Amino acid sequence: MTFPLKEDDTYLVLNERGFAEGGAEGFYRHDTRFLAHYRLALPPGLELLQSRSPRPDHLVQDWARFRGPDGELYLRRTLRVARGRVEEVLRFQNLGPGPVEVVVGLELQASFEDLFQARGWHAAPKGGRALVYRAPDGVEQGIALTPSPPPEGFRLHLLPRGEGQVGWTVSLESPLGEGGDLPSYEAFLSAFPQAEAPWSEVFQQALLDLRALLLATLEGPVPAAGIPWFVAPFGRDSLLTAFMLLPWGKEVARGVLRYLARRQGAVWDPFREEEPGKILHEVRLGELSRLGRVPFARYYGTVDATPLFLVLLGRYLDLTGDLALVRELRPHWEAALAWMEAADLDGDGLLEFAPSGGGLSVQAWKDSHDSMSHHDGRLAEPPLAVSEVQGYAYAAHLAASAFYRAFGEEAKARRHQRHAEGLFRLIQERFWLEEAKTYALALDKRKEPLRVKASNAGHLLWAGAVPEERVDALLNTLLSEEMWTGWGLRTLGAKEARYNPLSYHNGSVWPHDTALFAGGLFRYGRRREGQRVAQALLDLARSQPDLRLPELVGGFPREAGLPPVPYPTACRPQAWDAGALVYLYALAQGVRDW
Repeated sequence: MTFPLKEDDTYLVLNERGFAEGGAEGFYRHDTRFLAHYRLALPPGLELLQSRSPRPDHLVQDWARFRGPDGELYLRRTLRVARGRVEEVLRFQNLGPGPVEVVVGLELQASFEDLFQARGWHAAPKGGRALVYRAPDGVEQGIALTPSPPPEGFRLHLLPRGEGQVGWTVSLESPLGEGGDLPSYEAFLSAFPQAEAPWSEVFQQALLDLRALLLATLEGPVPAAGIPWFVAPFGRDSLLTAFMLLPWGKEVARGVLRYLARRQGAVWDPFREEEPGKILHEVRLGELSRLGRVPFARYYGTVDATPLFLVLLGRYLDLTGDLALVRELRPHWEAALAWMEAADLDGDGLLEFAPSGGGLSVQAWKDSHDSMSHHDGRLAEPPLAVSEVQGYAYAAHLAASAFYRAFGEEAKARRHQRHAEGLFRLIQERFWLEEAKTYALALDKRKEPLRVKASNAGHLLWAGAVPEERVDALLNTLLSEEMWTGWGLRTLGAKEARYNPLSYHNGSVWPHDTALFAGGLFRYGRRREGQRVAQALLDLARSQPDLRLPELVGGFPREAGLPPVPYPTACRPQAWDAGALVYLYALAQGVRDW
């Protein structure tokens, strides 16, 4: 079990002993792994008794050394993370009748790897590095220890039954980032209700994780997508997470909308896939991004973040009545609408994408390269019109219609109402698969439907883009053994050519994906089925030792008394999965209807 610890832009990935010793473990800030190795050299014979993380910004451990059945030396270790620093405190107690000398050493290795190097996607620099690193673009980052450990280690002389303490601060120094403030844990949690059993424990853990994942920006708090690889603002992830936190997490919704509005596309840049009015996919601060070796410094390769920007703003208005924010952001949502019209690449009324840069080849939420396939297993050729994106666009135009109507601009309101109605008809005409009783995953460049059963159809329910007369038939498909595992929806049906229960997007279960399906069920008044889906995800969270919904799990059928098969590199915590538990609770309690 690993321990992810985070506060703002600084996070640690530690192993079960609370050290960084291999793999993805390390101390990170600003998309850079500052330390790849961090280990305490403790007195001989100390055994780790337990580790716990009462809050995601600190770790508490109990260690002890025994002589026979009795403890003779006890250690309470407390590790705390703050923005740009890590505080380590070791408090020893001599439990025996004689004096004890304690020596503590610290092993560390600087790396200053870009996150994509730490992940293994790009070659990492050879050899060790000093505690200060100057990148080719002049950005200087450093590691400072205060106080500096003596070469022979920290030394304590403990009297019989006596106590002693040593500690230091590891500073991860970086000039990057913008600043801003975050709400305290107490202030953040106070905005949400106290959930009742059986939701109480997982709900509380989800709220702690959501607060921990927040990034401070000048526009307000923005959730990072997940630890360890996605501690950055992501358009799609941040928008959906903020959607799920309403009506309670209004401050997060405002922060996300303002942050994305300020960075909305303004020019045509094929390398970064930026276009005027487009909402970005992600922002990275690492060396490879800054030097342009990867396009992610400010990357726009997503087709769905732009309509989701309007969907979130529309739902924010529904649930808060705050028309002032809609008025403030009017230039941005109008630019987003203009981009959506331009994203109809062939004039057939659908939103398509055709990658142009060195980033993602698939630019919908299932963004792995092999996620878009035909029934015979062939990969679909772009431009692609993905089904759920059309549902998001439908909901976005309805939101725009509501905005204009609230401003008394009836002609514009009717125009977007008609646009939404036209999209609704197109979804039914072009995507519905009568023989399979579901919607095609996408249309390829020849407008051939991808005739596979996939979880994306649940997003169309969430968006309200399914006619009432087709809802029950669609539910029978999505809740069949082919699609439903008992823990959630498979991303791809079990009879499809590319089905693999341990793939990233071709048969695994993604809790946020299933939660949006649940939202669609409640939206269409199918409360019994919605409660069943919500209960499955609640059970999934409660089956995990840390009470978290992981990013994804294996798509194997549920077995009585056993947890789901884990996906080994799943992020945890992940923002939209923590948000999913808040969303499901609001749905189950009748606070929201979708």
